[in-house]
Amino acid sequence: MAKAECVFGSFNESVQSTLSSDSCEYYQTEIFDLLPSVQAVRSQQDSYDMLKSSEAFRSGGPRPDEAFGAESQSRGPRDKLSLQPLRDLPICMQGKRSARERRKMQISNIGFWESWRRSQSINRKRVWAHMREAGASLLPWKHTLHKIQGRFGVGVKSYFVFLRYLIYLNLLHCALISGFILGPTGFYGKNSREWLRFGGDDSVLDFLVGTGLLARSPVFFGFYTRGSLDHDCLNTPLLYLAGILCIIFLSLIMVVRRTIVGYKHTWMLEKRTSMNVSFKVFCGWDYTIQHSKSAELKQSFIRNDLKLFLEERKFNLKKAQRTLGQKLRLYLLRFILNLIVVFLLGGAFTLIYYSTNVSLKESNQVWILRLILQYLSPITITSVDLVLPQIFRKISSFEDYSLTVQVNATLVRSIFLKLASLGIYLFFLFKTTSRMCRENQIGIQMYKLCIFNFLTTFCNTFLVNYPRKWKRPTCLLVRLCGRQRFLIPFKVLDLVYIQTVFWVGVYYCPLLPMIGVVSLLVIFYIQKFGVLRCCEAEQRMFRASSSSVLFHFMLLLGLVMAAAAPIVDFHLAERTNTISCGPLKNETVLTVTETCVKSLPDSVQNVLKYLSSQAFALPLLLGEIIILTSYVSRGRANRKAIERLKDMLIMCSSDKRFLVKQHATLLRGPKNPNRVRPAAVEQKRPLHGAP
Repeated sequence: MAKAECVFGSFNESVQSTLSSDSCEYYQTEIFDLLPSVQAVRSQQDSYDMLKSSEAFRSGGPRPDEAFGAESQSRGPRDKLSLQPLRDLPICMQGKRSARERRKMQISNIGFWESWRRSQSINRKRVWAHMREAGASLLPWKHTLHKIQGRFGVGVKSYFVFLRYLIYLNLLHCALISGFILGPTGFYGKNSREWLRFGGDDSVLDFLVGTGLLARSPVFFGFYTRGSLDHDCLNTPLLYLAGILCIIFLSLIMVVRRTIVGYKHTWMLEKRTSMNVSFKVFCGWDYTIQHSKSAELKQSFIRNDLKLFLEERKFNLKKAQRTLGQKLRLYLLRFILNLIVVFLLGGAFTLIYYSTNVSLKESNQVWILRLILQYLSPITITSVDLVLPQIFRKISSFEDYSLTVQVNATLVRSIFLKLASLGIYLFFLFKTTSRMCRENQIGIQMYKLCIFNFLTTFCNTFLVNYPRKWKRPTCLLVRLCGRQRFLIPFKVLDLVYIQTVFWVGVYYCPLLPMIGVVSLLVIFYIQKFGVLRCCEAEQRMFRASSSSVLFHFMLLLGLVMAAAAPIVDFHLAERTNTISCGPLKNETVLTVTETCVKSLPDSVQNVLKYLSSQAFALPLLLGEIIILTSYVSRGRANRKAIERLKDMLIMCSSDKRFLVKQHATLLRGPKNPNRVRPAAVEQKRPLHGAP
């Protein structure tokens, strides 16, 4: 409607000789009654009023025409946006002045407390708006993300936004670890500092392998003991478990929230609302840009958006022209390709199984061979995760999907590969690791996975991609491999995989989130160097909104697997009835929690027993049904509201076209001084002979 106001403002200027400036408030003029939106609403309102008045007349009320006339007289222009700031109202300056006068009249008519309440509400909104702006200005790498978006599109930018979100998430994990685990251990721990000194068997390689000095440090599970803080419900084991549970639940809340918000945004904007090219061209420019580089970035962003739009329209046209025979052949081809994917996944899992059995065996080889054997499982998992996603990418290109669907299909297959390979590796570790302090051994394996993933990212950027940039285009290797491009699906898969490793290993390696923050920060700058110095922009773009939802959904799957891993480990540890090291030494989770529960008052114990009994299941189920029903009802109401807003947008477009036609007609037609003037103007015209 803001554009309609602008068009109507130019219309007022062109016919200023016949209309006064007060006609900017178009609801007071006769042209307002001719708008298509007003006529449509008036016809619906008239039918509703006639039906309502006829029902009242049957029940003994007034006549329909009398009721309709009375209600029509009672209706008038109202300021429905009385609490909205004047600068946000889509009306001209004269209309804003009138709205301000009406608000002053309303304030003078209401009481003191109501006026104070409205002023405080407006002030709170302004404060929150300023706080949001200040928080947005403090976000790091804002200029870098804007530069990447201008050169490579919003899809590549979504990867770096996702990486920044993971850094924030791990920083929050570090705060929880410091409060629940490191703080109590530092104040009440009994570990000697001599353990943190270099011994005769220690070496620098221990920082790569996770043994020696590093195994005795606070990095791993075995370092933490009960200490002097040894109450029934306040001790090191319970604080350790509480810290891990807080990390899991807080991560679950944050990831689910971002997934739901992204899904709502995608559902409303991508599938349900069509935005034409004229909107992208004429309304996509940012008029606050003052620098030439920013203008070039904005032009590049609009160009990439138009490429994506045209690519999707081209694919939809091609899809609509398929015949029945072409569809059958395509479905058969997709079935065969999916069978190939299943066979590749089975072979990868078998290879991981054999490599895990070999790496866990003791060996007396040379230190180089021993180091390679200890890293055999991470090498195998990383190699499989590097090769098979490339094969999946080639397979998805033969399935004749759109580029966005190809990206999502590759993501789904590759994340299943990564999570399933990690899950199988953990299961083999739980089954085969039976040495002293098995929790430390599992933590060491997670530590080696993180270190090797970081080394792979570093070497791939500086030893493969960067030298590849300096190859001549005539080189045979460059012609075979093609130009280096930033492959978003595989980069996001690496982030989801490494974050899943952080979540799985935080129980066995409490300082893993701190290691993760450092590694993710370095990975951010490595990937920034790679994308700006070594990569070229994609010729085909894909929409990032649906893929960002898939990013967080895959992260949610990794979190579920990370939460299930300690539960499986606890179940396997119950067979031996004890844990050999750490805060739960010679105990289990059940014994520690049972001791705490028995020390509580009887009333609290009864409440806990009721909450864990089957009698509480029925009210819990009823409460969930009520909550879900309310959410479903709200969803339906919001869906109807969205449909009404779409109709309003369509009618606004009709109003714009009507105003443009009226403007063109008045410009082409001769000026008639005896033309009938609008009622609002005639009322303000002074009478002849008036002073």
